Amino acid sequence: MVLLAVCVALVVAVVVIDSTAGRKTAAAAPQPAPSFTLPSLRDPVQQVSLSAYRGHPVILNFFASWCTPCQRETPLLAKFYRTRGNVVIIGVDADDKATAARRFVAADGVQYPVGFESTPAIADAYGVSAIGIPETFFLDARHRIVKRILGDVSMQSLTAGVALIAPNRS
Repeated sequence: MVLLAVCVALVVAVVVIDSTAGRKTAAAAPQPAPSFTLPSLRDPVQQVSLSAYRGHPVILNFFASWCTPCQRETPLLAKFYRTRGNVVIIGVDADDKATAARRFVAADGVQYPVGFESTPAIADAYGVSAIGIPETFFLDARHRIVKRILGDVSMQSLTAGVALIAPNRS
């Protein structure tokens, strides 16, 4: 009797697995980006807030002045921002000293807004680790995370990411 019950259970399991195997699973929906407001790196009295760009796609880049890959990618992001004025880029300086960070963004000609994070709360909310920076997130106009790049970006990855978040603007 026990053997019969085990056989029936196996047949049912195979039928269920077989009937669902042919179905395509839906792609995971983009996750909402955690909202944040940080003091501006350039002027701590001012703030950098994701909500200020409501309705606009955003490239969000976590970096630090001491980070070697960040030192490679920040000039590229600055140039991309200057030449592609229709793209919103927000930098978040994480795990850094403010004076070093200010020198770093000034030397690289960064003109986009940069928030300074004195605690890892925002980086943690995005799942960024100090070991993982730089990390770049592409947010659509509803501020959902559409793409994430671990490590430094390239011109090709920036262009591809922008095509995903703002196909009519690239």
